[in-house]
Amino acid sequence: MQAKNNKLEKQKPHHILANLAFNIIIPTVILTKFSSEDYLGPTYSIVVALAFPVIYGLRDYFLTGKTNFFSVLGIISVVLTGTMSLLQLDPQYIAIKEAAIPALLGLACIVSMRTQYPLVKTFLFNEQILQINKVKQALAQHNTETVFENKLQVAGFMVAGSFFLSSVLNYILARVILVSEPGSVEFTAELGKMTALSFPVIALPSTIVLMGALFYLLHHIKKLTHLDTEDIFNEV
Repeated sequence: MQAKNNKLEKQKPHHILANLAFNIIIPTVILTKFSSEDYLGPTYSIVVALAFPVIYGLRDYFLTGKTNFFSVLGIISVVLTGTMSLLQLDPQYIAIKEAAIPALLGLACIVSMRTQYPLVKTFLFNEQILQINKVKQALAQHNTETVFENKLQVAGFMVAGSFFLSSVLNYILARVILVSEPGSVEFTAELGKMTALSFPVIALPSTIVLMGALFYLLHHIKKLTHLDTEDIFNEV
């Protein structure tokens, strides 16, 4: 029985916010806010920033036996940002990098739809948010599984769209904010300002699109399963 419980625990999906926080958000804040000589310095800030996705990814691997996509993405992001900062590359390259990360997530969402593990299920149709087993049973009972899969694909494109929107806004924000010479105190301050503005300018619109995808999916789950809302969502 204990072995069965452990197996179930390993199969339990990790919360998406924890994934984004440890693999993307925290490392980015460290690189942009604490990379000056007054704090960690350029080299140690990269090491500390890398520690978060590496440790989280290893923990995830030992728990599930699978490579964490977000940890890999976080490591790539930290290495790229750190390298660009150390080489003092033109701000346009940082703008391209800032746009590339969410764009890759958007492409991953689309490509994953053709696999057994579509990312839309990680973001929306998962046990952290919904009572998956109850929904699947109701879909089978009403013979609407195929219709639901089509609606899930539409939701997947909406999720991908939220990342593509983030990509465009990331690029525009970086190009507008980063105007000083790379390596200067002013440039470091601009990186911090860009990070501070990223939530209202980038995260908020993207979150609205993502919530729209969730409500779209919820509408069709209720329609196809005839379940009430309280029977679909997990209790908080």
